[in-house]
Order: sequence, then structure tokens, then C-alpha cells
Amino acid sequence: MKLGYDLTIEQTQKLTMTPELIQAIQILQYNTQELEAFVQEELMQNPVLEYDSTERKETEISKTEALDRKEAEDSDFDLREKIKEAEYDDISYRQWEYSKDHDETSFEQFVSKEETLEDFLLLQLTFSSLKGSDLKIGRYLVEAIDENGYLTADVCKVAKCFNVSMEKVEKILDVIQTFEPVGVGARSLEECLIIQLASKGLLEDSIEYIILHHLSDLGENKLNKVAKATGLTVEQVQMVTDLIRTLEPKPGRQYSSGETVKYVLPDVIVEKVDDEYQVITNEGTIPRLMVSPYYMNLAKQAPYDEELSKYLNNRYNAALWLIKSIEQRKQTIYNVVNSVVQHQKEFLDKGPKYLKTLTLKQVAEDLGIHESTVSRSINGKYMQTPRGVFEIKYFFSSGVTDSSGEGMSSNSIKTFIKEIVDSEDPKKPYSDQDMVEILSKKGIEISRRTVAKYREGMNILSSSKRRRY
Repeated sequence: MKLGYDLTIEQTQKLTMTPELIQAIQILQYNTQELEAFVQEELMQNPVLEYDSTERKETEISKTEALDRKEAEDSDFDLREKIKEAEYDDISYRQWEYSKDHDETSFEQFVSKEETLEDFLLLQLTFSSLKGSDLKIGRYLVEAIDENGYLTADVCKVAKCFNVSMEKVEKILDVIQTFEPVGVGARSLEECLIIQLASKGLLEDSIEYIILHHLSDLGENKLNKVAKATGLTVEQVQMVTDLIRTLEPKPGRQYSSGETVKYVLPDVIVEKVDDEYQVITNEGTIPRLMVSPYYMNLAKQAPYDEELSKYLNNRYNAALWLIKSIEQRKQTIYNVVNSVVQHQKEFLDKGPKYLKTLTLKQVAEDLGIHESTVSRSINGKYMQTPRGVFEIKYFFSSGVTDSSGEGMSSNSIKTFIKEIVDSEDPKKPYSDQDMVEILSKKGIEISRRTVAKYREGMNILSSSKRRRY
């Protein structure tokens, strides 16, 4: 055996996770809000980068822009060589200029402030009979009411805080409990329901007793137990239950919580044109960036300043890579949604019952990309279809095989289960086993445990709790 040192040359292929590649992967995974936040951070760190606020026409796409795209693909280049070319014609990058038109305002640009529950209660408090120190205590109690309309402060502690008797605080609370919405200021669900029934003149001793002692039994539909405890018939208990269900358990939720309402902006839009579904990218959700013309002009001094040249080269390459990554994200999402649409045409044509099983692997094989890329591209992304706005993940689900051998999505099965429950006789609701048999007749073979799992996932009660007497 010969021992020694020697030099060998061999070729190997391996993927190196460069900072640029890591950034591209992160950008693909970001949803619209995260991408916007990331771009804002990059704009703060990279002075060469800025928003493109102009509408570019096709006639403006010139050789200069084509060269920029090639340079973006190459990722790295020497900025000084670009500047040395004949007079730099800044056609593809334009800086926003102030115009009087942009200073025009209209009422449509403003939104009204939503009235919160606290605002509404304080307004009523102002016109109430409470005055002086009582008004201060009333304001304190109002500010201690949560967004659902319940009082979170302890009456005893409030009395000590203002150095008054508990009876005085209770009287002030009684005044607040007469405010709209009815039931506000209650300290428990039972008290909230009693206040509402009393305001309608429907509160009876038997009903109050049931609310105070058997509310949980009503929730579990144990009407026979309540009937035996109260001496009422099951039918009478059923009537009380129906009456209680007409009440509002959270009287404050009809008002704004004061938080900003967040709206879903679809990343792609699917429209039906001539019996074909077209996928359109929502350009409004994609940041349009460009290289600042100011710094491009500043780069003319680069040949005389080596440090400036190096800095601008790095910043310019970073800007181009970011623009390229955002464009790649847009194209990847488009390709994934296009594949999803091809698989789910029946859903788009006929509705939720026709949603098919779809996996990341199927779409990845269609597009020739990795499953992780598909996963990142659908994370937090939404698509607008003729049937509504859906998270793209909605179209990816497991399921069962129907009688025709095709996969049926779990969401589709849930739709069938809901239809069965909606059409059942309330006095003889279907059990989970009954639903298994009904689905089997439709060509859907599924176990009782799976039916129970889907039913619970939709917050549908068991047959014993759905039964009416």
C-alpha cells in the first residue's frame, strides 16, 4: 500500500446558499404585508433604491431597459463601465416630480372613524342622571367594560378606590346596565341574559332559575334533566331554550374594537373569459421599484473616487437583485396558481362540492420545481375567483377516493356533511353513522370517526345535542 500526498482535480456540483439566494427564498415566502415591510426596510438601507411612481408605456421600453434586465440576470457588473458609455440616457428610471395634480384632495381619500363601544357608552353617560362624583365613578366603570360588553372591574375594589360604599357603586352600575346595547355592563353571561329578558318584559322566576342554575345543561341539550329539576315539561324547557338563543351573549361585539380593520388583497385574480379561466397577477400588491436617477448621476464621479465606486456598485447590484427577486416571486406565484386552476376547474364551474384533492407534489411535478417552493409561494397568498376570495392553501387538501376513482377533497366532504345536517329532521337528527351511510350512497366511502372529525371541525354539535323536543 502506497502512502503519500498528491493533487487531484475533480468536478462536483453543489448548491451554495448565497445571501442573495436566501433573500430570494424569503421574498417568495412573504405575504403582501410582509413583502411591503421588507421593501420599506430595504429602501431605508439602500439609497440607490426607490419606488417607481410613474406609469411606464411600452414605447419607453428601450435598449437601455433591455440592458438593465440582462445586467440583473448577470447580477454583478461594473457601474463605471455603464457610466463610460455615451451620455447616460435615463429612460427606464424616472424620478417622481411634484405636480399640483397630486396635491388635490377629495372626501373619498378620508375614512370616518368607527364608533367604539366605549364611545357610545360615554355618550349615553353624558346624558344620564349621574352627576358630580357619581359621573366620575360611572366613567371609570364604562372604561372597565371590555369589547364584548362585560364589566371587568370588581365592584368592591371600585368602592375602595373612590372611598364610597358598594351599594353606591351598585346603583351607578344599575344605571349603566340600562344603556344600549341591552345587556352591557353585566359581570357574567347569566346576568347579561337576565338583563336582556328583563328589558323585554319576558323575565319570569322559572326562566331566571333555569339561567342561574341550568344554563350549561341547556347548552348540552339536557332538557329532560332541566324539566325534572324545575317541574316543567320538556316542551316548555324547549321554548325557554329557544327564547334564550334569541338573546345576544356578547352585546358589545356589534361595535368596533378600535383596531384597524385589515383587508385581504388578492395576489392573483382568476376570471372566466370565453369558457377559459385566465390568471391575472394583481399588480397592486407588488412593489414597483427602480434605481434612483440621482445616484446614477452621482455615479459619474465614481471613476475619480474608488471608495464611492465600490459602494455604488454594491448598492446597485443589491437593488437589481431585489427587483429581480420580486419579479421571480410574481412569476412563481402566477405559475402555481395557473396549475391550481387547471386542477380545480370543476370547483370553479360547479362549487365547493367538486373540490378535488391536490398536493404540493402534484403542482411541483407540473412546474418542475421543488415542493418547498410551492409551499412558500402559497404561504399567506390569496386568489380572487368567480366564487369568492380564497387563500391558495384552501385548494390543497387531502381527502378520499370516490366511486369513480377520483380524489375528493376533505373540504368537499365537509360541504356534503353540512348539507345533510341542514336538511335533517330536528327531532330525529342524523348520527355520525347515519351520515356515513348517506355519503356511501353518494359514492363517498368514509369512516364514522372521520365524519365525527369533520363535523367537529365545522363546530357542528353531535346528534344528541342537535335534537329538538
